[in-house]
Amino acid sequence: MAHCLFCSDLHGRTHRYGELFRVIREEEPDAVFLGGDLLPGAVQVFASDFLHEDFVRDFLAKELLHIKEDLERSYPDVFLILGNDDGRFEEAAVIDAAERGLWHYVHNRKIGMGSYQIYGYSYVPPSPFRLKDWEKYDVSRYVDPGCIHPEDGIRTMPASDYEMRYSTIRDDLEVLTNGDDLSQAIMLFHAPPYRTNLDRAALDNKMIDHAPLDVHVGSIAIQRFIKKRQPLITLHGHIHESCRITGKWMDRIGRTVMYSAAHDGPELALIRFDPDNPELASRELL
Repeated sequence: MAHCLFCSDLHGRTHRYGELFRVIREEEPDAVFLGGDLLPGAVQVFASDFLHEDFVRDFLAKELLHIKEDLERSYPDVFLILGNDDGRFEEAAVIDAAERGLWHYVHNRKIGMGSYQIYGYSYVPPSPFRLKDWEKYDVSRYVDPGCIHPEDGIRTMPASDYEMRYSTIRDDLEVLTNGDDLSQAIMLFHAPPYRTNLDRAALDNKMIDHAPLDVHVGSIAIQRFIKKRQPLITLHGHIHESCRITGKWMDRIGRTVMYSAAHDGPELALIRFDPDNPELASRELL
């Protein structure tokens, strides 16, 4: 039995982090999963100037270091990825804190946690947003109406022409898992799987150039991957309004249980789960 916490899409809001830190101190969980879009909006920060506050070092890592010093051996394993609103120029600070033992940075990595294997993956399919640090083509070079191609947006870190034009989420996931047995895998994604309760966007009756927009905006590659490979648990965020529209923050594909911690209100959406009993998870707004 393991006591795990999951949240996503905190977007640098310190009151949400305050609630999370309080719960970590009070409950002393075994593991905490942070599913991306953790930092203040990257486009505004990067475009302003170099005087911006270093949120990773000056707040997030600093506060978790205090908790680690207080909890000592009871400090949880913290697993995190970045999301499409987090500038990749912040990745160096994230890696630095990981090397100091404050968390595990799991994007494109596999890390063991007892009898479980933790995988992380940050990329989302092409969106209407300008920042493309964490966007890739999904299963092909097709882009939904209203969305911007990965090579046409802005980036805070350079990427190769090949990565921008030809790399896909589908291919990345095959390389990441490399034929592994995923029956005990917990997979930390930012994007939700396509056509589930977790990827429903508020696009009803909206059109671009007379083409109706798909109200499901998740990843086809992630959906197909889950169907085929059946990991134990998958964790998602990204689509803030999905739970409000569908009334569901949990779904399943086959034996895989899937949670979304995205939320479009001011509160922190906190999911508690035990990997031994994933269907008994709970969600609380704090």
